[in-house]
Amino acid sequence: LQSLLSSVKHACEILTKDPEGGAARIPFKTFSFLYLYLASIDGEIPKEEVEAFLHRIKEEADKQSGMVMLRNF
Repeated sequence: LQSLLSSVKHACEILTKDPEGGAARIPFKTFSFLYLYLASIDGEIPKEEVEAFLHRIKEEADKQSGMVMLRNF
């Protein structure tokens, strides 16, 4: 799980439009796509755990204009 989150963190830093060292925000839709893809490659994380994680992140994103920040995970 830690390597999955590390991969998602790096992807956020690459895809963000925030300045270097910023919040590295990306749209939830992009984050969700990346997380689901990487979790499927990993194959070790139960589907229920993936869905619960994305639900929690969506709740945070909804409070932040639909954007996911590194601090959310």
